[in-house]
Amino acid sequence: QVQLVESGGGLVQAGGSLRLSCAASGRTFRSYTMGWFRQAPGKEREFVAAINWSRRTYSADSVKGRFSISRDNAKSTVYLEMNSLKPEDTAVYYCAADLRNSGSPLWAHYDYWGQGTQVTVSS
Repeated sequence: QVQLVESGGGLVQAGGSLRLSCAASGRTFRSYTMGWFRQAPGKEREFVAAINWSRRTYSADSVKGRFSISRDNAKSTVYLEMNSLKPEDTAVYYCAADLRNSGSPLWAHYDYWGQGTQVTVSS
């Protein structure tokens, strides 16, 4: 079992920055892939970024150059640094754990999910 708790969401103006955190507990954090997904109202959940056990990172084209993912294994925490935010980044952001290190951006490959944190970007 893995428990995930996100924090750091909020309201920000376009062009601003936010940092999301996700604290994990329950399994050996350093051994699995962590990802961030988001879901806007009326839209499907979409992949944002992921970082695997060796710190290799992956990100969606829509956030490349603006968002970065990192992890602190000593704190069992993964971060999503979001810069140059746009109104279209508005969504509930979820962190998730892929215990099999599939390398897939598909949400179905992730085993555990946090409760989500709202990010709202005003124009």
